[in-house]
Amino acid sequence: MTLHVTNTLTGETEPFEPQDPEHVLLYYCGLTVSDPPHLGHARSWVHVDVMHRWLEFIGYDVRHVENFTDVNEKIVARVGEDDLGEDEADVAETYIGRTLADMRSLNLLRAEVYPRVSEHVPEIIDLVETLVEKDYAYESNGSVYFDVTAFEDYGTLSNQDIDEIESQGDPDERSEKRHPADFALWKADGVDADAVAEHRHEGVDHGGDPPAGQTWDSPWGEGRPGWHIECSAMSMTHLDETLDIHVGGRDLVFPHHENEIAQSEAATGERFANYWLHCELFQMDDEKMSSSLGNFVTVDEAVDRWGTNVLRTFLTAGSYNSTQLYSDETIAEAEERWDQLERAHEAAAEAVDSPDARTKVEDEQFRAAVETARDEFRMAMNDDFNTREAQSALLSIASAANRHLEAYEPAVGGSESESESGSEKADDGKGYDYRGLRQAVDALEELGSILGLSFTGDTTGNAALAGDVVDLVLDVRERERDSGNYERADDLRDELEALGIEVQDTDEGPTYRLPSGEGEKE
Repeated sequence: MTLHVTNTLTGETEPFEPQDPEHVLLYYCGLTVSDPPHLGHARSWVHVDVMHRWLEFIGYDVRHVENFTDVNEKIVARVGEDDLGEDEADVAETYIGRTLADMRSLNLLRAEVYPRVSEHVPEIIDLVETLVEKDYAYESNGSVYFDVTAFEDYGTLSNQDIDEIESQGDPDERSEKRHPADFALWKADGVDADAVAEHRHEGVDHGGDPPAGQTWDSPWGEGRPGWHIECSAMSMTHLDETLDIHVGGRDLVFPHHENEIAQSEAATGERFANYWLHCELFQMDDEKMSSSLGNFVTVDEAVDRWGTNVLRTFLTAGSYNSTQLYSDETIAEAEERWDQLERAHEAAAEAVDSPDARTKVEDEQFRAAVETARDEFRMAMNDDFNTREAQSALLSIASAANRHLEAYEPAVGGSESESESGSEKADDGKGYDYRGLRQAVDALEELGSILGLSFTGDTTGNAALAGDVVDLVLDVRERERDSGNYERADDLRDELEALGIEVQDTDEGPTYRLPSGEGEKE
């Protein structure tokens, strides 16, 4: 089955055909680094990551670029706040560091590059100059605006009539523009004090004149790049004039993505992106989760609380283009699903590596169920990256493995009996279907990795780090026991269990399970 995607530009679900049959150019509109990343950002990150993984799985070389917007009035508004930094660049650098750490904790594949606006001002100026030379843009009082009336297809992405579009930009721009819908490519001077004040957190005072933000020399005077032109310049610098896939949040369709198309295609004469994919909003109490509304759960809080695998199970429970609700109930459902997957994988892996797994035992129903689920997973992912159905296919493999283990568990008395699943319970010495179990374990690990799940603890997140810390604590505990300090050893165990970490002593040594179900260690 060919991959099909829902293209916002056409409103249709279309077969995916990249410009180069072997390579895919993927651009994602990244974060404005003015606040800690929250689960709304994580949802888009995870779905773009799944797209990247699936495209590679079906044979493409993926060039994935994701930008950081480090020049913005929201960033300037954070200057002097909570030791974030004393200027716009410092604040941006602080949040970029936090964002990269959060990305790693979510087990995201790394992009090819993470370009920053501040590093691409020369390319931005070149692009604006091209638009002025081609009469798609004009200078006004040191600022430069894109003339939307000069671009015939303006409004195609968002299906808007140019005469019905409200004025873009702040009030001071309106008197400088020829048409209310014209938008800024270059803004004269620094950030307006009112714009900074609008984005300050409540109760925070600069204690003096508000910062104006970074400025750069340009043919039109000192100023700053407009928001929309930044993504065009960065994506074309690191990918090409035409992208295969451009991904972003649904709330960016207008004006950001509409303006990206207009300025890019006006400058190059080529289509800017062939497929536009938009992630739906993340809902919390009937509102989208956002930094500006203050109703968010940060990524680091969520990873610390639930672990990477539970979070990714939760975030992939709905497809990228469906609205998802955050609540205690939906998180609990994700915890339960991950626990099902992890326990089934653990049991199957233990059985396949045991002497009870036999070469000549064949459970055809089991093998067929695993292959059917594999096909269902492939069909789901080729159906517009349908992670909800893909996750269901993984659960089907887990259920099939559990049925086999129950039905084929070696019997003590050598008798045979019919299991509820229809498979015959093996007699003593017959054992499990080695090939079937290996199929199931391989399928869970291989397909699970496409959703970014790790059954072996090989995630890059805080949960993996937590496991390392627990190992160290248990090593100290063992040394205390060896020295006869049993009371101290018991205290260490009690402290771990108070944190939700289950510890069990066995003849082979202590084992543990993290509270998120992230992993078990022997």
